Amino acid sequence: MSIKGLSRFKGQKVLVTGAASGIGHATAVRFLDEGAHVILVDRDKAKLDDVMKALDPNYAVPSLTDISSPEQVESLLHFVQQKFGSLDILVNNAGVTAMGTVLDCDLATWSTVCATTLTGTLNVSRTFLPMLIKTKGNIVNTASVSGMRGDWNTAYYDVAKGGVVNLTRVMAMDHGKRGVRVNAICPAVTRTGMTAEAVKDQAFVKSVEDRIPLQRLGEPEDMAAAITFLASPDAAFITGLIMPVDGGVTASNGQPPFPMS
Repeated sequence: MSIKGLSRFKGQKVLVTGAASGIGHATAVRFLDEGAHVILVDRDKAKLDDVMKALDPNYAVPSLTDISSPEQVESLLHFVQQKFGSLDILVNNAGVTAMGTVLDCDLATWSTVCATTLTGTLNVSRTFLPMLIKTKGNIVNTASVSGMRGDWNTAYYDVAKGGVVNLTRVMAMDHGKRGVRVNAICPAVTRTGMTAEAVKDQAFVKSVEDRIPLQRLGEPEDMAAAITFLASPDAAFITGLIMPVDGGVTASNGQPPFPMS
């Protein structure tokens, strides 16, 4: 099945991390709908097993992998080599967050957030780059508007996503001459498992929507559409792009609306 007749990824091999829920799951499904073979990577076995029930095993392949572990990422590489022999697209989507300021959160929390969100993204990228160089493939990272500008009370997440933003830029610069494109999307608040508790608070939701010109939260499918665009031939001359997918929230300078006289 294709999306509106699209089959941009027919026969291509795609790896998506954090694929058992939220943006990662929506992205994996979108690639599958457009003809790709997809390796769905996640560390949550129950969720991964559950999402696989609805997917065609001829095209969707699960991999129980914790990307914060270099050893497990190396095993993932061998798995992909044996299963497919090549890789065309890597989507680095897995990430974790923590609430609090730098005074609220200890260094163990910092290590936990960075291990997946930043170091994991770096490790998966450098591990699979040689395969992507051979296929002249591309990488799409899930960064965040929190990596472009700051939030209150999510200090470690913001710093880690800021690292993903600049990692995207430097990899685009360093590996473009080898034919590899590297881009990132930057979602605003999106309805995923990561935000599930926060969006139960209707006052919080309203405060977010009041700051977004399109007046709604993001959905995983919004992010999947942007990721697949950047991974597609339609974006063949786009690399190093840090693309807000945010309903317009970063169009603002942060000041409240002026009163109308």
